[in-house]
Amino acid sequence: MNSRIALTLGIVAPCVLVAAASRAQDVPGIEICTVEKTMERRTSCLQSNVDFLQKTLTRLAADHAQKLDAANRQIEGLKATVASLQKIVDDLQPAQKKAAEDTKKAEDSKKKADVPPAKDAPAAAKEGGK
Repeated sequence: MNSRIALTLGIVAPCVLVAAASRAQDVPGIEICTVEKTMERRTSCLQSNVDFLQKTLTRLAADHAQKLDAANRQIEGLKATVASLQKIVDDLQPAQKKAAEDTKKAEDSKKKADVPPAKDAPAAAKEGGK
């Protein structure tokens, strides 16, 4: 029984490895070209690697250019927002100063109203003296 399993694994395992190796050739990417024996196949392998790298660099450059453009658009939008907010702050500062001055004047006039008039003070002193 163990010999049957070993025989089956001995036959199936290489088939699976061959299938995986043949699938790997279909996937674009960097290949190890030093395993090729003939010069034509090695040259073809190297050219395939060069083509893959050029396509990858072109795609990455386009992706990064799009990301930079999006970031620049976002920066410009943020600059415009900051400018409009600065204008609002500049418009509100004088109004805030005026409101603070009005509040201070109101507090000062309330304090003056709370203080008894000066002429009542001598009358109270005369009554205490009699």
